[in-house]
Amino acid sequence: MSTFFRSIRAATIFLTRVPVGGFPYSRDEWVWASAQFPLVGGLVGAATGAVFAGLRPSGALGAAIVAFGVAMLLTGAFHEDGLADTSDALGGAFDRDKLRAILKDSRVGTFGAAALVVAIGGRAAFLARLEHASAIAVLSMMAFVAATARVGPVWQMVALPYATEQGAKSRDVTRAGIPQALIATMYGAAAATVAHVFGDVSMARILAVVAVDVALLALTSYRYFVRLGGIAGDFLGATEQLGELAGLLVLAWAPR
Repeated sequence: MSTFFRSIRAATIFLTRVPVGGFPYSRDEWVWASAQFPLVGGLVGAATGAVFAGLRPSGALGAAIVAFGVAMLLTGAFHEDGLADTSDALGGAFDRDKLRAILKDSRVGTFGAAALVVAIGGRAAFLARLEHASAIAVLSMMAFVAATARVGPVWQMVALPYATEQGAKSRDVTRAGIPQALIATMYGAAAATVAHVFGDVSMARILAVVAVDVALLALTSYRYFVRLGGIAGDFLGATEQLGELAGLLVLAWAPR
């Protein structure tokens, strides 16, 4: 049980810039950290929603942009960096050696910059559509979207081989197995329940978010395997970003 609770702190350190301390962490604690990704993501999402709710009187779109800016401060733009590197690599490489070289390059290219504009701008625009929801509804919906977007990457760690070099800490974290993926899925289910109860999100819409996330998981996993033969850390960040974008799109959708 101690390993499980300490893995929450390890996941917080891995995914965010929040200084929770607790070093050194054992190998088992890093391995179990992946199970806590949706929990940490849900907390970041709730904080994003809180900033948006508080700043809405200044204008919904501006408030949403600032809210995601705060989220990136909390995470060190960890997932956005993965999306940018993935977009540059998949968009600019024609073979696996070149793809790996681009993933290692810290510079952001045209594909990466374009992807960031779409991801940040799109999420902010969709979040702004929720301007009339109550503050607790916004918090619960953002927690739901952010948590479920982090479930898919954990399953990708289980299903696909790692195809690039890893640091010591990353190597342990990405050794997730079925138990870690199931716990991560349970966090996603809990976040969905909170969104249904406190965010007044219908079960149909919740299932739509889950269906879109599963479809993205299948599509990205296929592309990663075809292009590189497996996953890279940046790929996992890209999957998360696409999940957030798609989840917010579903919640913002208002059929006429």
